[in-house]
Amino acid sequence: MSKPTVSRLASTRIPTAYGDFQLCYYSNTLDNKEHLAFVMGKVCDAENVLVRIHSECFTGDVLGSRRCDCGEQLDRSLQLIASQGTGVLVYLRQEGRGIGLLQKMRAYNLQDQGYDTVDANLLLGHGADERDYSLAARILEELGVKSIRLMTNNPLKIQALESEGILVKARMPLETAVNADNQGYLLTKVRRMDHLLQVKPAPIRVSAHDCEPAD
Repeated sequence: MSKPTVSRLASTRIPTAYGDFQLCYYSNTLDNKEHLAFVMGKVCDAENVLVRIHSECFTGDVLGSRRCDCGEQLDRSLQLIASQGTGVLVYLRQEGRGIGLLQKMRAYNLQDQGYDTVDANLLLGHGADERDYSLAARILEELGVKSIRLMTNNPLKIQALESEGILVKARMPLETAVNADNQGYLLTKVRRMDHLLQVKPAPIRVSAHDCEPAD
């Protein structure tokens, strides 16, 4: 099978809280989705470019859901790229580890019944992780990036990019705060998906009633 191709259709300046990025819009020959790249600085022909490959998470990225760490990872990645002055965040439109928003919401309901994120996906007839990183590789090639330092906790993402011909010089950890709503999700990443995370117990929630003085 031939490799998919991407075409940059537009790019524009996007001022953010962390500085100005160029937002690049790509079409492709693999699917009918619009994949994007946030670019800061000169990355063409550059080595050791700081890169994040971020899969879309509407609930975390837009709504600020505490069930996952996606929104925090997105913000942290843009902040780190801005602090370096150069880097790329590729934003792939593969919601819910590739199963889509509707199925992700159904998986959430299964998780509320006690299933972990892997088993919830499997019960819905999906793989544990159906994401594809070939388009991310093609976007990095189109941008002219020579080698990267990848912000990720997922070793499979490194393997996937390297299998697509991307030279990954280093892995940069991207850990976020643990809370009571995402602790199980993060532990499943470690125990069942081999993510490189240090998951510390979430702070215990204290209610106003707990703080009342004893009689």
